[in-house]
Amino acid sequence: MSKTIVITGSTDGIGKLAAIQLAKKGHEVYLHGRNKEKLTAVISEIKELSKNENVKGFVADFTDLDEVSLMGEQIKNEIPKIDVLINNAGIFKSKTATNKNGLDTRIVVNYLAPYMLTNAILPNIKKSKEARIVNLSSAAQSPVSDDVVFGKTRLSENESYAQSKLALTMWSFNLAKKEPAITVIAVNPGSLLNTKMANEAYGQHWAPAEKGSNLLVNLAISETYKNDSGKYFNNDMGQDRGVFAPAHTDAYDQDKIRQLIGITNEILGNLVS
Repeated sequence: MSKTIVITGSTDGIGKLAAIQLAKKGHEVYLHGRNKEKLTAVISEIKELSKNENVKGFVADFTDLDEVSLMGEQIKNEIPKIDVLINNAGIFKSKTATNKNGLDTRIVVNYLAPYMLTNAILPNIKKSKEARIVNLSSAAQSPVSDDVVFGKTRLSENESYAQSKLALTMWSFNLAKKEPAITVIAVNPGSLLNTKMANEAYGQHWAPAEKGSNLLVNLAISETYKNDSGKYFNNDMGQDRGVFAPAHTDAYDQDKIRQLIGITNEILGNLVS
């Protein structure tokens, strides 16, 4: 049965590879990229590869939360029902440490943007009888500092990246509890996959990008995972493929999660007002 699937950060890397697989399986796939020309080219490429014309896309720079908000409105208006949302867009290296609001770039792209987008289109996701949200976390997870989220303290790329990924995981678990009808899974797709982000950051890779994209496709549509909401999948563990495993301990601390969500809503509320 064809599903309607939105994948952020899908003009290259594991997001693009997952989009190709899902389009080949006959699903309606919506891509996202920050460059209109590149997005248009990738949509055409995937249509040709998959022989599937139901491939479309949205443009937004995820460092700019105003653009994220606009994209959310566009999706709400153009896609009545969303079966799967894969929050794949992420950043490690960046030309600027902060965005126009003075917030850490990694915190914005890796956590605040998916939080904002997901909540904006949640009504459309709820219309699906078997809705899923797959959030791209990481093996790198570090305790989240309020001052870092607020943009008051600057950290190294490694540290702010790790904090952004733990924040995403904490929110994923919170969302799973808040929306029991939706399967929400946080996932480490695999460390140092052969992607542009990993190669730019570390100049090397340990595994093919397909290791991550194959997993994303399975988590998105396989019946195997329909009852695994509120879990963390670690693709660095296991033999042939990864396994569900414990995330960072803070991801299970309800007080810290409430504090993080409160701060997040305060930041986004201030931006809107």
